[in-house]
Amino acid sequence: MKPIPDFRSKDFLLAHMREIMDFYHPICLNEEDGGYYNEYRDDGFITDRKTQHLVSTTRFIFNYATAAVLFERPDFAEAAAHGVRYLDEVHRDPEHGGYFWLMRGGDAVDATKHCYGHAFVLLAYATAMKAGIPGTGARVSQTWDLLENRFWEPDRELYKDEVSRDWGATSPYRGQNANMHMTEAMLVAYEATGEIRYLDRAETLARRICVELAANTQDVVWEHYRQDWSADWDYNKDDPKHLFRPYGYQPGHMTEWTKLLLILERYRPQDWILPKALLLYETALAKSADLEFGGMHYSYGPEGKLYDLDKYHWVHCETIAAAAALAGRTGRERYWQDYDRLWRYSWRHLIDHEYGCWFRILSPDGVKQSDIKSPSGKTDYHPFGACYEILRVLGEAQ
Repeated sequence: MKPIPDFRSKDFLLAHMREIMDFYHPICLNEEDGGYYNEYRDDGFITDRKTQHLVSTTRFIFNYATAAVLFERPDFAEAAAHGVRYLDEVHRDPEHGGYFWLMRGGDAVDATKHCYGHAFVLLAYATAMKAGIPGTGARVSQTWDLLENRFWEPDRELYKDEVSRDWGATSPYRGQNANMHMTEAMLVAYEATGEIRYLDRAETLARRICVELAANTQDVVWEHYRQDWSADWDYNKDDPKHLFRPYGYQPGHMTEWTKLLLILERYRPQDWILPKALLLYETALAKSADLEFGGMHYSYGPEGKLYDLDKYHWVHCETIAAAAALAGRTGRERYWQDYDRLWRYSWRHLIDHEYGCWFRILSPDGVKQSDIKSPSGKTDYHPFGACYEILRVLGEAQ
């Protein structure tokens, strides 16, 4: 293991982001079908050359566009534009509009329209717009219109989750996760465009999920809801490790909301934001802390029982970013201490010092669960984005 660095330093954060980019670039560029290769073994070997997930495509665009600006790299901007072309020309449904969930080469193998995926579409276009990639400003506006017409439920002030390809059938499932990532995307769209509608929508979503719905779920964020947005306490209880919709409270989502709430507060100060951000953060750490091995467990139920004890990389990334955000906002050293402690755990266990990037999941005692470092959807967007947000907290990035 490399010596433990100064995790609060600009040099460390930039170096870590460069290492993430070095793992994927340029081997991730799919010159056969367009877009990006999605799946990698620990050593970077590509294990699937055909499958392209909407979440991977858009997260790669986010990484490349952010890195293009931060590192002043025209080749990264071109790699982001490469992904935007695939998003425009292959993921986009030419018949019904919207974006296909899963491609194999040029063919849609899952044409379902997921709000979660479309949140990342908006994020990708907005980040690409910041990087000056031509045509993406218009795509940001068009994506707003699509979301407004196809996913937005004005009577609930929230987005529905899943719709059929032709928009004819809507799943009864409702979830906070898609709305959380829509909040993230709206904040970035506001930063890119300056248009107040994106900030208004981010505030509405944050208030609905973190305050109004949370009032019925122990004042913190529950994941799963029925069509009428009443909490579904049993959804996937028999499948606590479901990839996109695991059972229970998710401490990582609570701290991710902490980060997002404090970004929102920069642009739209509200009295409720900091107290809610603190409550979500403190609850997440209290419920998930592994006092034996360190780090954070994954999920727990309404009665407080842990359901998934594994250590997920993204949970630690988002909590590190949240700790930095709270430290910057409150001036309290204890949040920097949390920050350093979680970085040290991640440095020792979750970060691959031989090949780079983060292992996706560890057992409770810190053993990696697979030699697939990066399956579809990962792209190390969470550590990359966390480092970028920490740089912003430190005043080292715009």
